[in-house]
Formats: sequence, structure tokens, C-alpha cells
Amino acid sequence: MARNIEIKARIESVALLTSRVAALASEGPLEIAQDDTFFNCVTGRLKLRAFSNDAGELIFYRRVNQAGPKESFYLRSPTSSPETLRESLSLAYGQIGRIRKYRTLFLVGRTRVHLDRVEGLGHFLELEVMLVDGEPLEPGVREADDLMEKLGIQRDQLVEGAYLDLMLAEKR
Repeated sequence: MARNIEIKARIESVALLTSRVAALASEGPLEIAQDDTFFNCVTGRLKLRAFSNDAGELIFYRRVNQAGPKESFYLRSPTSSPETLRESLSLAYGQIGRIRKYRTLFLVGRTRVHLDRVEGLGHFLELEVMLVDGEPLEPGVREADDLMEKLGIQRDQLVEGAYLDLMLAEKR
């Protein structure tokens, strides 16, 4: 399974951070609309990410809910029929939520920087420092911390869980 080090932070506005990220980026921006459907899964999280009617990916991942940099294990499986797969998985496992977002993606070295506008939740920054097989966590954590500092992200802006967790908490 692939691994990365992740952080997620609430930000005031994607527009306010875009130029700062672009100045550090080696690639981007790439604009992506995403429609994520989460399904019941006892061993981690299972979501179907649809990009369009004929492109998507099923993503299984596991990570702890903590505010700081955290390790995430994931496996992605492309699909050319996300709507049919969503229906099948919904019938088999049951949906627990759906998140729609508009993402601006940059690459800063080996880190994917996501500037997300999440429907009903607001604006967020995600960092994903890609790790190679067998690499210890510490270099990735240092890279995430360094990039957070360069972008002016404070510890009190960090979010522990997934967008789904935030959405479900707001519904309570």
C-alpha cells in the first residue's frame, strides 16, 4: 500500500493562499471537481471519488485522527463507471456521507498541496508528503512542518479527521 504524511487545516480563503503556494510549486495549478461518497467500512475508510460520469477511483485508506502530521496508508483503484460502482457499494455496504469539493492541486517537490473549497464546510489546505517504500516517517513530517511554516499555517488551524467527520459533526 502507498503511504504519505498528511495534514489538513482550515483556512480563511483559498484565494488568499493560492499565490503563496504557487510561488513554491514545481507544478500546478490543476483544477479538479470531486464528488466523494463514503461507505461503511470497519477496517478503515472506503470512498468513491467521481471526477465525471465516466472517470473516478475507489480509495481505501487508513489513518489516525490527529491534528498534526499523520501517516496515511491508501490504495486507489480507477473506474470508468463511478455511478454504477456507487450504486453497487451503496447497496452492499451503505453510504455514510457524501462530500463535494472543488480542489486546486499544486506539487511542491514530492508534496501534493490541495486548496479545497468544500461544499457546506468552507476552505481548507491539505498537504500530502509522498513517502517511498520503507522510508521512515520523520523526513515526511519535517517536510510537512516546513511547508506549513512557509505557508503561515498555525497549529490551531489543523483538523483531526476527514471532511466527512466535520460534516457529520455539524449535523449533530
